[in-house]
Amino acid sequence: MRRDGLVRATTKEIAREARCSEALLYKHFPDKRDIFLRVLTDRSPRLDLAADLPGTGTVVTNLEQLVTNLLEFYENGFPIAASIFSSAELLAAHRAAMTARGAGPQGPSRILARYLDQEILLARLHPLDTDAIARLLTGAALHEAFLASYAGEAIVNTEALAHRLVAALGFGNDKI
Repeated sequence: MRRDGLVRATTKEIAREARCSEALLYKHFPDKRDIFLRVLTDRSPRLDLAADLPGTGTVVTNLEQLVTNLLEFYENGFPIAASIFSSAELLAAHRAAMTARGAGPQGPSRILARYLDQEILLARLHPLDTDAIARLLTGAALHEAFLASYAGEAIVNTEALAHRLVAALGFGNDKI
């Protein structure tokens, strides 16, 4: 799916890559869309750790880790995720499935904003527009993944890039 996109990937090819039979795939997944959703879910950014970060480490270090995770997630998932836009039917089905799960593309920025809100409550950050900052960082990560996918290259040094993105927003010290 990552190589050929969702529309062109067949269950036969997916089974071959997974080293299993098509029958086994259908035993666990009703259709190719469900396989795709599982792959995206399994590759979801490690943002679940954001709930444990407020008040620990430094805000800068925590943001850098979260942005590094976003960069890696979007880099790995972009080729697959982009393929859902190739079919209006597939996009609608994907949207419905994600909505039913309470998930969607807004999730990462909301998690990042909640993290920043908690740091403000703990007085580790001055009040700021956490939603805008979360959208800027999430958008930057997605854009870098797009550029990497377009160029057919990997993002070089995700940690250094995350550091630059966080620092560019003025997070050079912990109290902004």
